[in-house]
Amino acid sequence: MFDVILAMTLLIAFLLPMIVIALFVRITSSGPAIYWSKRVGRYSEHFMMPKFRSMLRETPQVATDKLLEPNKYLSPIGDFLRKSSIDELPQLWCIAKGDMSFVGPRPALFNQDELIAMRKIAGVDTLRPGLTGWAQVNGRDELPIPVKVEFDIEYLHRQSFFFDLKIMSKTLLKVISQDGITH
Repeated sequence: MFDVILAMTLLIAFLLPMIVIALFVRITSSGPAIYWSKRVGRYSEHFMMPKFRSMLRETPQVATDKLLEPNKYLSPIGDFLRKSSIDELPQLWCIAKGDMSFVGPRPALFNQDELIAMRKIAGVDTLRPGLTGWAQVNGRDELPIPVKVEFDIEYLHRQSFFFDLKIMSKTLLKVISQDGITH
């Protein structure tokens, strides 16, 4: 219930800034302001996750670290959106409707087979995916998949309200310092 109430409150508070961001995305590149990607959620069920579009429309649907030259696919304001994590704001909608939580393993893309399989074997797929997570504050884009899953497993065993607050605090510090963002 905490997630839903906080997400709804933040959606209302950020409504005007999100409209402005959407306009900037539309003005600076062709295509929709919001990009919806198929993600893997709790119990390996698929859901559609929104982000402000930071990449060009012709970008392949793969994890950014799998692109040979990710920077060439960035929209004119994409670098700013990603480094500031502003591109993640529309995910408040997924939290409000119950597909995601504020804290949990980041939702995998539907085609990240290795990550999905490892999480399922470890029981991590029983968790609701999060806007942020223990792996994100411990390396984010820099971590190889097995290490991400180890952090996800640790979160599975340590999850609590206070641990979530710690992760959310560390996330805020990481976002402000832009630490751990490689693309």
